[in-house]
Amino acid sequence: MDAVSIVVAVSILTAGITIAIGGYGPSRGEGEALTKAIEAIARQPEAANQIIRTLFVGMAMVESVAIYSLVISLILLFANPLISLVMK
Repeated sequence: MDAVSIVVAVSILTAGITIAIGGYGPSRGEGEALTKAIEAIARQPEAANQIIRTLFVGMAMVESVAIYSLVISLILLFANPLISLVMK
């Protein structure tokens, strides 16, 4: 195997691991946040609007981690800066 093939193979493996970890963590966190929000609404139904608003802001922040991992994976797959260094 030449150096370019090794860099491509490692980049594909790294992109897969990035998506796996970057998708698992936020989905786990969002599920836990949703569970806690439902429990809080069940205990205090009059505060449901405030709880839901805070939940959406928190979920958006948690989801940004998954989006960042997707961007990193796409960069590794389609715009890999390491390939140009190996080809010199």
